[in-house]
Amino acid sequence: MRAGGGGSANALAEDLEHILTHTAGLWEPLRNAGVFVTGGTGFFGRWLLESFRHVNTKLELGARMVVLSRDPEAFQKNAPHLADEAAIRFVRGDVRALSAASGDRFDFVIHAATESTVQLNAQNPLALVETIIDGTRAALDFAVATGAKRFLLTSSGAVYGRQPGEMTHIPEEYNGAPDCSSTASAYGEGKRAAELLCACYHKQHGVEAVIARCFAFVGPFLPLDAHFAIGNFLRDAMRGEAIVVNGDGTPYRSYLHAADLAIWLWTLLFKGGPGRCYNVGSDDSRTIQEVAEIVGRIGHAPSVRVAQEPRLQQPASRYVPSSARALSELGLRQWIDLPAAVQRTMDVLRLQDETAKD
Repeated sequence: MRAGGGGSANALAEDLEHILTHTAGLWEPLRNAGVFVTGGTGFFGRWLLESFRHVNTKLELGARMVVLSRDPEAFQKNAPHLADEAAIRFVRGDVRALSAASGDRFDFVIHAATESTVQLNAQNPLALVETIIDGTRAALDFAVATGAKRFLLTSSGAVYGRQPGEMTHIPEEYNGAPDCSSTASAYGEGKRAAELLCACYHKQHGVEAVIARCFAFVGPFLPLDAHFAIGNFLRDAMRGEAIVVNGDGTPYRSYLHAADLAIWLWTLLFKGGPGRCYNVGSDDSRTIQEVAEIVGRIGHAPSVRVAQEPRLQQPASRYVPSSARALSELGLRQWIDLPAAVQRTMDVLRLQDETAKD
């Protein structure tokens, strides 16, 4: 079984058509336009590339995409259909050293680099903070230099700090923050600074920056051996092993399928309010134990085991967004519920495994 999932776009046919169906009328700004993407080979980036390729071909938009990657060759080997796509060009580089070449012009910049990395946060928090802040500044400077008016930052729900136990869904208006005296907050504080940079560039340079505060997701290309609980559950089920919940199973989480994520990100890029932030994620709150049981049932895992007894006297741990703003302003919602998201993800993983064996 492939941990993150390679394979061709054929395995994603249903998901890509889902994206196209729910973005009707959205794509005209992309006609003959240029898009620059950082972090294009990560989980978010892969879905942006797959959906761009599909829509650009289907609608004959004539758009082009340039993707910055630290290791484009490795990604191209894993996704040859994207490497062979004439409308997509890969360039090697570090986002912190990004600079515009003479004549570079883009209409849109998507800064999707620096996804959450627990290991880096623990081992080298200074490097993580520097990468987030310096990378965002470089991406914004690049947008100014290349004439891009629209800029999308993939931020994180980590900017809110610890969600109060009594707050079932965290809204954008909540003014909480991570503990700035703890290095464990490097990722969240870095993203807060990145959001502030977007606000400054919007005010001083006219960059129409939109902020996507991303929560938790499920779908093909999600790493199965990283710190994502649902990815670990999928891995165990696909191996025919018991699913193990390492904690007590009581924290509340929610998961948005990656196809819905792509719909949300493209919509924010084209239609989000300049200088405005939007939570990106599902508001379908479930305990981690419930999530494990859903994966176990759909994946026919032999059992689900919770390692610790519930600590009932402690307030609930939550990481669940309110999606009311995205719904009211942009009509965005969760189209694929969690059981369907798990089923679709497993279907793709199995198809990729079968393809790899051929």
